[in-house]
Amino acid sequence: MAAISSRLVEITVLSAENLQYNRKPLKKNSFVTVRTNLAVTKRYRTGETDCEGGVPKWNEKIVMEFPAQARNLIVEVQCQNGVRTIGAASIPVSDFIGGWVPENYLHFLSYRLRDERGVRNGIVNISVRMKVEEGVTSTYARKVTSSGCATTSSHTTLVYTALDKSGVTTGVPVNWNSYNRVQY
Repeated sequence: MAAISSRLVEITVLSAENLQYNRKPLKKNSFVTVRTNLAVTKRYRTGETDCEGGVPKWNEKIVMEFPAQARNLIVEVQCQNGVRTIGAASIPVSDFIGGWVPENYLHFLSYRLRDERGVRNGIVNISVRMKVEEGVTSTYARKVTSSGCATTSSHTTLVYTALDKSGVTTGVPVNWNSYNRVQY
């Protein structure tokens, strides 16, 4: 199994809510661009939509190459052929990669959009799923060490079950031996 430097991410731009342009509801010609926080990445764009009742709906899937060095996914709602940014949201990678869910898990996310001055301007709704290939391990994949510990890229934890069989578990950091202990 080879580690990968980038992976495919499937992003579905679902809809947005409460978008305003000059303090009036946004009604037409809005679209969404998606990119990472790295300067060299490509921008992906949805088609334009006309809002029904002030709630634009795109329901468009974007499959993009996601570099391992990227730490944020940036979603921008724009209008007027990209001249005006209505709002942007920076989504941390940790919200949909890593943790204890399978890598191909479908995450439904909603984020507050901020305009160029940092003022709240609506909400964007997206779903994100990692495209996992067979025989390839991700840089964020969980690993099991020889001691039976489950690990991620950020921490390692030992899990011991409670003695009373109540179903409660306690996580103990692996490096707990490095702390000074009182010997009795």
